[in-house]
Amino acid sequence: MNRSTSSSKIENSDPPRKLSVERLLSNPDFFVVLQQGARHMIELYDRFPRIARLVAAQQKWLLTQAAYALHLGRDPADPLSGITAARLLDIIVEFGAASRNTATAFLAEMLAYKLIRDVAGSSNRRSRPLEPTEASHEAMMLWFRGQMRSLDLLDQGDRVARLEADPDIFLRAQPLAANRLIADSAWREPPPRISCFVWTEYGGLILDDFISRIVEPAPVDDRYRVEGLRFSELSSHYSLSRTHIRRLFSRAEANGSIGWIDRGNTRHTVWVASSFVEEYKRWQAVKFSALDEAIHQASRPAEV
Repeated sequence: MNRSTSSSKIENSDPPRKLSVERLLSNPDFFVVLQQGARHMIELYDRFPRIARLVAAQQKWLLTQAAYALHLGRDPADPLSGITAARLLDIIVEFGAASRNTATAFLAEMLAYKLIRDVAGSSNRRSRPLEPTEASHEAMMLWFRGQMRSLDLLDQGDRVARLEADPDIFLRAQPLAANRLIADSAWREPPPRISCFVWTEYGGLILDDFISRIVEPAPVDDRYRVEGLRFSELSSHYSLSRTHIRRLFSRAEANGSIGWIDRGNTRHTVWVASSFVEEYKRWQAVKFSALDEAIHQASRPAEV
């Protein structure tokens, strides 16, 4: 009896296997969980429309994650640590994720929308240390928690429970994941057909919405069906012009990602190539694998 009890404790104390890209892709539930995650992103947009619109392009997503990681690494005793334009530019330019002009304009936009602010009491106007506002903190934490929930659904893990028990795990994990993803070209530079959406202003929002509308769990004749896609609804929901939305889907149609089944109907039905979905899944698997590695690493001090 004692031996059995001891063995059980040892087994329960072992950390779960980490989710590699290939392990994620082999999970039959992965795409369904990705769709749930896409719906969560739409919910975050509805709650934080200004923030969601601002980071709904790959470049700005990378800039946001890099800036937040810099903030979490700030040393109050060092006025040059944390978010500064120079430090953000160094990271972004190193990996070619954006130009200096893009990064500078992004910080100016964040300041204008009051998503970041000057660090209180700082007298160093040359470096101008910055910090996220409360709304930015909340949005980032909810995004991270949603990603952990998706991972938990895939392996019945306890990541969300760990976050709730020790919120500081988030503070340790976000920089680990951000730094890994920014440095990883497989995430930083999506496949061309995915880039068609996410490397375009607000394209990430439209891609999330599009993925969430796929109605079949598996392709038929190498195609999935998407129902209820109306440009007028997308335009109204996301406050985007129909011209911009139409341009996104025209590019996707031109590269063979999608096609129209009943273009003449009021409510369009669209097919999407299974190869496009596979590219999307692999790209997302890179992100989720990095996030899984980060929370495992960040949880170790709390698991002693």
